[in-house]
Amino acid sequence: MTLPIDSIEQDVKQTLAHSHLIVEAETGSGKSTRLPLWAMEQGKVLVVEPRRIACTSLAEFLAGSLGEKVGEKIGYAIKLENRFTAESQVVFVTPGVALRWYAENELAEYSVVIVDEFHERRWDTDLLVALLKQKQSHRTIITSATIEGEKLARYFNAERLVASGRVYDVDIQHRRDDSRQLPDSRHLETRIKQEVIEQLGETSGDILVFLPGRKEIQQVRTALAPLCDTDDILVAPLHASVTDHERSLAMTTQDKRKVVLATNVAETSLTIPNIGLVIDSGLERRNVQRNGQTTLMLTHISKASASQRSGRAGRVMNGICVRLYGEHAALESVTPPELQRESIVEPMLASAVCGHELETLSFIDTIPDKSLASAKMQLKELGAIDDNGITEHGRNLAPLPVDAIYADLVTKMPTKALKEVMIDLTAAICTTGKLYQLTSNEEALERLDIEEPFGCDAQIMVGLLRGESFSGVSADQDALREAQGLSEQMRSVFELPSLEVASRYDRSEWIKQMINANPTLLFVRRERRREALGNGLIEVLLGRSSRLKSNAESALVLSTHSLPGRGVKQTMTLGTLLVPVELSLLRELSIGEWVAGETVETEAGLINTETLVYAGRTIAKRESEPQGEAALAVIANAIMSGQLFPGLAQDLSTKMAHWKLYLELGLGRGQSYETGELSLWLQSSLDELGVESFDDLELIDENDFEFEGIPEWEYADFAAKYPLVIQLSGLTLTVEYFGKGKLVEISHHSGSRKDDPKRKELPAWSGWRVKYRKASRVLDLR
Repeated sequence: MTLPIDSIEQDVKQTLAHSHLIVEAETGSGKSTRLPLWAMEQGKVLVVEPRRIACTSLAEFLAGSLGEKVGEKIGYAIKLENRFTAESQVVFVTPGVALRWYAENELAEYSVVIVDEFHERRWDTDLLVALLKQKQSHRTIITSATIEGEKLARYFNAERLVASGRVYDVDIQHRRDDSRQLPDSRHLETRIKQEVIEQLGETSGDILVFLPGRKEIQQVRTALAPLCDTDDILVAPLHASVTDHERSLAMTTQDKRKVVLATNVAETSLTIPNIGLVIDSGLERRNVQRNGQTTLMLTHISKASASQRSGRAGRVMNGICVRLYGEHAALESVTPPELQRESIVEPMLASAVCGHELETLSFIDTIPDKSLASAKMQLKELGAIDDNGITEHGRNLAPLPVDAIYADLVTKMPTKALKEVMIDLTAAICTTGKLYQLTSNEEALERLDIEEPFGCDAQIMVGLLRGESFSGVSADQDALREAQGLSEQMRSVFELPSLEVASRYDRSEWIKQMINANPTLLFVRRERRREALGNGLIEVLLGRSSRLKSNAESALVLSTHSLPGRGVKQTMTLGTLLVPVELSLLRELSIGEWVAGETVETEAGLINTETLVYAGRTIAKRESEPQGEAALAVIANAIMSGQLFPGLAQDLSTKMAHWKLYLELGLGRGQSYETGELSLWLQSSLDELGVESFDDLELIDENDFEFEGIPEWEYADFAAKYPLVIQLSGLTLTVEYFGKGKLVEISHHSGSRKDDPKRKELPAWSGWRVKYRKASRVLDLR
């Protein structure tokens, strides 16, 4: 069969011999199946596909077209599964596998690297392309239906080839009265059901429906269920975590007419046979940076994605694409690259293990400086990188097929048993989809509380992986199999026993070691807003699926899910996987900061009180007899509060204020004011008097505290001339002097007198301006 891409076959082969290539071709042109075979003339070919399902399907298709089995001349490698040999000439891989191989030997055994569907702008694809550009050791072909070809050709210094045309035509229709109407998620399943019913009688071929996620797929599947009973209809889901059987149903021709409900996984590379109609919701779920956090948002697709989706209807026949939004809806041109809208901790670690600092590589679009700084700080806190680049700890983290934060926890577990349980939990967290659902049946949940009394989400996950069952817990078997496979893979890396003979572990010790490894994972409940927990950096709300009990005051938050809040920049972060922690453990592990409190007088004497504070929450309290410098500070505070030597603090404070004014008036013969705060002066004086504890106070009295300020023979007259407190009939005033500006400020302190003081009632203060302050009212007294 002749395909549009065939028109540039000779150009591809001739140009690839001396130059990199940017190949633009519409969806359905055949670029994903033809280019690898043409490139084989240059040597072994590595084809990088953005999704696992595309890797396996394309490899099977190409192998079949050559009359071979997958794993011979044509193979693939995805997470948890390899089907290729050293003799395989074309190997399809996901970007993650390609980066791991690049870190090992810079893809030395391959001559040509094809990066397919670049327009999706995944971070791992962008990083791989930047590494290939830097190294210049492979002939590189970058393909897509919608990329900005000229821009990419300039970036990669490559030749640009365009294959125009498609095999089959696609009629685009819109289902909105307002041509500017944006995609809308309201009543989506109802609108799609109505469209499917109308189209079943008017169109031929199978139907492909694009939906934003598994949640919407299930809702539409439920809405279409009656059609399966009354009509000859088969509804088949298609997303990243479908079973092999479900994928086979979606990807092969069936006796019944088929309605495929798919996420973005069906946008690219896959040819689903017999699709005559595409229904496009115009929606997708996309990670974005919002208020400093990566947030999964339901959003509108780009025009590039809309083009990709419509092209699915023109792969094997003329087709129709029905868009459930307006023809002139204000969609963005292309999907923004992940490196600009997600955390770049993983890209930075992957780049470092490949021998490059991320900020030194050249990317087609600039990475925000704020994202670079945040990622570098996080990786340094984990000990994965330092000022010299990647550390040995970072090299241990990078090959593990999980997020860096979980890889860090695994590697820091001190015993085999704890490593095993951390691996099992990590595998459960990092699998595609949700591992289990809780029932709403109260009796079943009560039995679950008996079987797992801690309210610990992690124990449920680990138990499921290890073959246990729980009342009221329904495991997703596909996700469970994937998690178990990931666990076995990681156990093999660390040379640990298999899941079948998993070691017993000490739950308390496991919790301690997780806190020691990463204290920022520890959260405490807000005392007033009980549904919220904080760690001093961020706040999370308790997710509905978590079993954390209402009396649990602290927890490790091992997984979160961020959603957009009400405001434009607000983000709501839900804690979805929590491990309850006893507050007493925080004190045992010295989590938080001891803050000095009041000095309490007891029968045994003055006692210093302290509170342990973490994330704004008081965790514990303790009392102690102060010693050394701490004792001097407590004694000084006791003097200032009047608990010791009553009246001394007021007397000293008055003398200090007069001494400061004395110097400001130029009466101190060149001396400067270096007394400082009263508390510090008292501590210094106590030290000079040889006081080390409360017992030593028996050897001194208030007369031992001598403040050397205004000469004694002058002081009485100066204090009378410049009083700090003035008593009038029915009125008490406090006085503050500003000697340099010759200003006196009098403030109302107390008294029943209604009218303001008169200037003649006050001291003479010749040459001074006098202001009177009462509450917010200030007036000059003349």
